Amino acid sequence: MTKAISYAAHSAKEPLSFFQFERREVGPKDVQLEILFCGVCHSDLHTARNEWQNSVYPVVPGHEIVGRVTSVGTEVKTFKVGDLAGVGCLVDSCRVCADCADGLEQYCDHEVFTYNSPDKHTGKTTYGGYSNQIVVDEHFVLHISDKLDLAAVAPLLCAGITTYSPLKHWKVGVGSKVGIVGLGGLGHMAVKLAHAMGAHVVLFTTSSNKVEDAKRLGADEVVISKNPDEMKAHLNSFDFILNTVAAAHNLDVFTELLKRDGTMCLNGVPEHAHPSPNIGSLIFKRRQIAGSLIGGIKETQEMLDFCAEHNITSDIEIIAIQDINVAYERMLKGDVKYRFVIDMATLKA
Repeated sequence: MTKAISYAAHSAKEPLSFFQFERREVGPKDVQLEILFCGVCHSDLHTARNEWQNSVYPVVPGHEIVGRVTSVGTEVKTFKVGDLAGVGCLVDSCRVCADCADGLEQYCDHEVFTYNSPDKHTGKTTYGGYSNQIVVDEHFVLHISDKLDLAAVAPLLCAGITTYSPLKHWKVGVGSKVGIVGLGGLGHMAVKLAHAMGAHVVLFTTSSNKVEDAKRLGADEVVISKNPDEMKAHLNSFDFILNTVAAAHNLDVFTELLKRDGTMCLNGVPEHAHPSPNIGSLIFKRRQIAGSLIGGIKETQEMLDFCAEHNITSDIEIIAIQDINVAYERMLKGDVKYRFVIDMATLKA
């Protein structure tokens, strides 16, 4: 075992604070990373505060991890010491089910998340990236390009793949009219990615002060979703809508904008259930409401390579680890453009 230092939540009510623990030794198929940057995801806050009622304390959050390889096991073939590498939301899966065989480990019934999951190696719980180092099976480690700003790459490991995966699955590309609902950590990545894929991108927001920023990020049009006239102008016109809002809201106003056979995919997990959709709106145009969860390892690497090719990173604000609790409160207020990233050099014993 090797010592690691981190920030952790020790209960749902306490602020995150310094925590020391042990990582497993590097096994034959393992890669050890020195963590350089870790993005801050809203899921981190949900888990730290037990808002999903499944937290096992202490919780060390963080699943948007980038760093440098410091050690590799004897059977590791694709990484060497000194390489840049990343770890996203998953660190293991069963490897044998149909989902895993299809490269869709995120849908495996036995997937192991980077934090707050049973850890078969230690018999405890997995600890995430708000720490100085991590040991992960080679299969779940990703290659990171040196062409991009490393700190701004970190959120791609969650916000990037969570939006890239549905855009690819529903074949977004040249000739597609795509709506993005919400301009937060996920939404701003969705706009960038859909634009790079060649789609006509329309951003839906309730805030008129986000219009200029949305267009800077790649939106061709911006619609204020509270304005009925602006919404009506887009009836029956979208091939695909990616809804990134993580709060309960009326879905009907967006499904009515879909073409026949159009799909709205939900990315955000609301605190309460959405109001039931108007079934007639779905039936009479064969529209669909779907969902999507992150992406498999192969697809995540594909996304990282796509972003390197198109010079896409997240818009970030770098913080010290000591400011994580303030960052959580700011995140709740939407006071970040568009993702916090922790500089792990600020973590000291």
